[in-house]
Amino acid sequence: MSRIEFKDVRHAYPQPAGQPQEYALKEVNQVWENGGAYALLGPSGCGKTTLLNIISGLLTPSEGSILFNHDDVTRLPTAERHIAQVFQFPVVYDTMTVFDNLAFPLRNRHMPEARVKERVTEIAEMLDLSGRLHQRAAGLTADGKQKISLGRGLVREDVNAILFDEPLTVIDPHLKWQLRSKLKELHQQLGVTMIYVTHDQVEALTFADKVVVMHDGTVVQVGTPVELFSRPSHTFVGYFIGSPGMNVLPCSIENGHPVFANNLLSSGYRADTDLSGKLEIGIRPEFVSFSDDGIPVAIEKIEDLGRYQVVTVRHESEQIKMLISEDEPIPAESPMISFDPDNLRIYCDDWAVETGDA
Repeated sequence: MSRIEFKDVRHAYPQPAGQPQEYALKEVNQVWENGGAYALLGPSGCGKTTLLNIISGLLTPSEGSILFNHDDVTRLPTAERHIAQVFQFPVVYDTMTVFDNLAFPLRNRHMPEARVKERVTEIAEMLDLSGRLHQRAAGLTADGKQKISLGRGLVREDVNAILFDEPLTVIDPHLKWQLRSKLKELHQQLGVTMIYVTHDQVEALTFADKVVVMHDGTVVQVGTPVELFSRPSHTFVGYFIGSPGMNVLPCSIENGHPVFANNLLSSGYRADTDLSGKLEIGIRPEFVSFSDDGIPVAIEKIEDLGRYQVVTVRHESEQIKMLISEDEPIPAESPMISFDPDNLRIYCDDWAVETGDA
């Protein structure tokens, strides 16, 4: 297992003649600690897979260095990095049995057959494949085949890390939670470094100890699920994490406090009055409530989702989402809302501003 470090890494794919160079991965400085469970989370095209392929050696970065346990592996070929990678679509040998599929990477390294059998049996038991070891892989469902792909990564004891590139995309929705739980369990048992790429926040937040959120080729925040929810350091994190996402509203600053549509607000953090750039406030729907004295709004839509309601309101040109309990009354006339000061964040050019206590 390895501690993996990116130092000033950037990557640009070749462009057609005459077109300017565009970086798919902008400057990244990131550390994956030995034995950690990480998720790379972000929308399609944000650079997740590019970053993963640079770790494995399938891509050589345009700039910067990759270190495994402080050793520079930037130019080291994939075969010498001892990385296992599980792809979006299961890669199995259909004509082989499940046992032979799992044994393949070990036999390829000339491991004694007695140890091969011992290791394959151990991993098959972890993946609930023990009863299918002598079955041909062609007869398995998509989730069974993906378990084989997982097993081929887990069966090796010399891996520095196991990389997962959206491994549950082709799995039936009702089986996804089973494989997510199994992955989490396997990480706890084996303690190997795991990096999991996904655009699904549920997958990321349930699997990872730390989530690396990416946007437009850049790492915008690294944190635990609780940190990403409660203290988003970038407006994209607030919007992307949570359902519904964080409300992001334009503001100005007066005496260190935000002003939204001529309403002076209280915030748990003060901001400099000389900030320049695009100023906004961020407040999660969970922390917006109806009040007797606050910002006047018009109710546009009410969605009853069982245990809670999503209420969409509007103040002038700005739409605001609220998340309230199922039994909370909704004002019929002249509704007003207020924001919880302890959860009201100020942003300048999309980045959180926290320069001092209120």
